[in-house]
Amino acid sequence: MFSLKLSLFSVKRKNLLYVLCGWFCLLTAGAEAGVLKGKVTDEKGEGLAFATVYLQGSTVGSTTNEQGDYQLMVDPGKHTVVFQYVGYKSQTRAIEVVEEETPKPLVLNVQLLPDVYNLNEVRVSLSGKNPAYGIMEQVIAKREYHLKEVQAFTAQVYVKGLQRLINVPKRVLGIMKVPAGLKPGILYLSESVSEMSFMQPGKYRERMISSKVSGNSRAFSFNQASEFNVNFYQNLVKAQGVNERGFVSPLANNALFFYKYELVGSSQNNGHLIHRIKVIPKRKTDPVVTGYLYIVDGSWRLQSLNLYVTKDQQIEFVDTLRITQQFTPAAGNVWVLQSQKFTFDVEGYGFKGNGYFMAVYSKYRVKPAPFVKQPPVPATPAAPAPVVSAPVVAAAPAPKPTRKERKALRNAPPPNGVPNAEFFKKKEVLLIEKDANTRDSAYWSEIRPVPLTEEEVVDYHTKDSLQVIKESKPYQDSLDQKNNKFSVTGLLLSGYSYRNSFERTRFSMEPVTRIWQYNTVEGLVANLRIAYTKQFEDRRSYTIAPTVRYGFSNQKAQAKLQGTYNYDLVKRRAVGFEGGRFVSQFNATEPITPFVNTVYTLLLKENYQKLYQREYLRLWHNRELVNGLSATFMVDYAQREMLFNTTDYVLRDRVSRVFTPNEPQNAELATTAFPRHEALTATVSLSYRPGAEYISHPDRKINLGSKWPTFNFYYRKGLSNVLGSDVDYDFVSVGISDYLQLGLLGASEYSASVGTFWRKNQLYFMDFKHFSGNRTILSGDFSGFQLLDYYQYSTQKTYIEAHYSHHFNGFILNKVPLLRKLKWQEVGSVNYLHTNVAGHYLELGVGLEHLFKVFRVDFVTGFQERQKVSSGIRVGYGF
Repeated sequence: MFSLKLSLFSVKRKNLLYVLCGWFCLLTAGAEAGVLKGKVTDEKGEGLAFATVYLQGSTVGSTTNEQGDYQLMVDPGKHTVVFQYVGYKSQTRAIEVVEEETPKPLVLNVQLLPDVYNLNEVRVSLSGKNPAYGIMEQVIAKREYHLKEVQAFTAQVYVKGLQRLINVPKRVLGIMKVPAGLKPGILYLSESVSEMSFMQPGKYRERMISSKVSGNSRAFSFNQASEFNVNFYQNLVKAQGVNERGFVSPLANNALFFYKYELVGSSQNNGHLIHRIKVIPKRKTDPVVTGYLYIVDGSWRLQSLNLYVTKDQQIEFVDTLRITQQFTPAAGNVWVLQSQKFTFDVEGYGFKGNGYFMAVYSKYRVKPAPFVKQPPVPATPAAPAPVVSAPVVAAAPAPKPTRKERKALRNAPPPNGVPNAEFFKKKEVLLIEKDANTRDSAYWSEIRPVPLTEEEVVDYHTKDSLQVIKESKPYQDSLDQKNNKFSVTGLLLSGYSYRNSFERTRFSMEPVTRIWQYNTVEGLVANLRIAYTKQFEDRRSYTIAPTVRYGFSNQKAQAKLQGTYNYDLVKRRAVGFEGGRFVSQFNATEPITPFVNTVYTLLLKENYQKLYQREYLRLWHNRELVNGLSATFMVDYAQREMLFNTTDYVLRDRVSRVFTPNEPQNAELATTAFPRHEALTATVSLSYRPGAEYISHPDRKINLGSKWPTFNFYYRKGLSNVLGSDVDYDFVSVGISDYLQLGLLGASEYSASVGTFWRKNQLYFMDFKHFSGNRTILSGDFSGFQLLDYYQYSTQKTYIEAHYSHHFNGFILNKVPLLRKLKWQEVGSVNYLHTNVAGHYLELGVGLEHLFKVFRVDFVTGFQERQKVSSGIRVGYGF
């Protein structure tokens, strides 16, 4: 839930060798370790879920499960075990693990009692203020120190995630049918173990060494340990997927504007004086949290926290989200996160459920920041060194590492367990080992720090036992029989799909709104596209899609065939073709959809769609050249000819309007009519995002974001006198785009491009640069122009185009008492175009989004050379 980018994850031979050697050492060293297990209960004798258990003076620890059970691997020797839970008095127990060849488990049950907080313990100079504010002023003053006190670390992280469904509707929104296999119960159960490395400022690298998903032995867990690092020492806590703005931390520099604090009391706990602070939002609809902070007196740091948010904080799909964190001292006079969990209740679109994600951190190797004071180390007298007479020779300077050596440093594990700067230069933020999902039950029984609950044991056993059955042909055929049932509603809205899960094949057909169309060129149109897709076990896939089309007015039959083959998901390589005889809009991006054109033509007597015919063959190939740089190469040969209106039939006649000819009107040309001709074009398109991070799965690569924008380069050449081609021109454009998270102020997205025709000895109107115009009330894309004519300012000259929009994410409306309950969010936009003919064209828009969760409405005004030329309302949808 918390920023889980369910976006999804090869290791080189040297890396694999390091991993295997490391695990051999761990397993060998652990052969004589003992198992400490037991149950942690509360004052009523009931199990305490997610209580923390760790060995004092170390970062070796565990967490209890939902029933209060725990287990911990302990090396032979004497240890002090600490049991603690937020709001409860910590307890310690001395144990001794005897070195044996086959040590018996040591059982230790502990009952924790609620902590008694005494206001008389407070010793903060408060100057007459509420004591809680005196404490929090100290905490806020030390916030940045504690945020940066650990310069780097590595740790082993165990993550477990569970999601349950309590209620499943038969249909979503009363329309879309829910798949037959979706039933109440555990929907997702997964565990993973990763080695995570960190370096300031905020750099994470992770290697998932084991993964287990209930009911699917071939899958890899979605658990990404680095995505669970919710740090309340930061001013703004990000929560993508839950709240678009994030939450103001109660430790933030500006926290006093958002929170009230109350000192519940103070208590001695495990050698520290702990202050329990109640966090109370000043305005419950602000992006804030509620709950308790536990502050260590003197150092003014977090010992633990228990906070939650509700729907009052404008969270989506989640009724209540709770987070608890527990910190512990580590070597180097710093504290580190020992465990955390997120629990949530989910409700939306008829679904209801709950679940949790928990993370347990252990085996820390920490490098404190240089400014952290270290305890004095007792001096050890050294023996006098023998005096040796030798000539003094200046040391030769160290040779500069080669490019190959620097790459080896980046790929090598952190030296001595502490990451270095070179290690973080690689952009692979998560590597999932190839054999991560092959660990057996004995491995998990040994390494799992949190015992499974009875419910989880049953789920693993049941689903793993049924996996062979669920993967069998009879079982999958039975599910397909239910899911493949024909639905008139589905055909109307989304089309129809027929799936053969066992063979990994699917036939799909487009919705009725694309099958039956109407335009003034062809009249009533029957357009049937059927796609066949085959996916292989290694995720390669291909699609073949024939389309047949017939116009009842012009009595022309047309057809085309498309094919794609995705053959390398690591280097993101694919090839494809398309060819046949078919109609095309002059703007190949199809700015007006067939359904919208049908409605406007039949009911409003507006024939915006302009078509021509092409007999063509197109070949393309795309791939990632290097990380962050993708390329598409395309060759297109076509015979192109004009089409004309053949019907003026309408359902509702408007005498004041007449249909326009099937010839776009353009400000640069007296006529856009053209003779039949041939055109051979070659296109190269490059997209580059510097510093792009990525996730490596054994069978694919998932690209993530970067602090840099995306740069685009596009070049198209008309090749003359080749295969009879009549076109001869060169078009080039460059562009930039990005999406910017601005915290409480919302998020902005922008794009800008400039382009020109270097040569234009011969080109036709469809070769012009076209822009994403819109003349209808419906907007399928709010990132383009909303009032611009489809073809009036298409150009064969230089142009500048820019788009900007800002999503305030409720920053304004959230402060209006009546409107904030609706969860509507405000948005603003600016669109700009400059050509020789258009001059300076500008659109300004303001609007509301998230209307009934899915709709957006904008009011847009257009200006040309500072004069208002148009205005209108645009309506669209999207989640």
